[in-house]
Amino acid sequence: MTDILFDKTAHASVKMQRISPRKARLVADLIRNKSVTSALVILKTTNKKACEIILKLLNSAIANATNNAGLDATKLFVSKILVNDGPTLKRFQPHSKGRAYAILKRTSHFYIEVSELPISEGDK
Repeated sequence: MTDILFDKTAHASVKMQRISPRKARLVADLIRNKSVTSALVILKTTNKKACEIILKLLNSAIANATNNAGLDATKLFVSKILVNDGPTLKRFQPHSKGRAYAILKRTSHFYIEVSELPISEGDK
């Protein structure tokens, strides 16, 4: 049985983005385990608010991989992408009969990791 080893990885993250994690995960699921070139095309053609955030983050991860880790940009793929809950901003609006109506403004933390194509143990 051969194990798959990841040679090198590079990552990028951003915190406190004003988008609901549930909405952002819809876009994150589109590019998970895709090559970087196809992920860029998907993000540029999808009409969602989270695409702009994830596109900037993916470009940052690619730059980190090429400049800091010395990886080849053409062989990269999205190995991990996480969208976690950030702190919820609680706002209140007046409602009927003198009550207060809570408005929850949710935030998200994004983390993306890119790796080169996996190398099987038998190839080494």
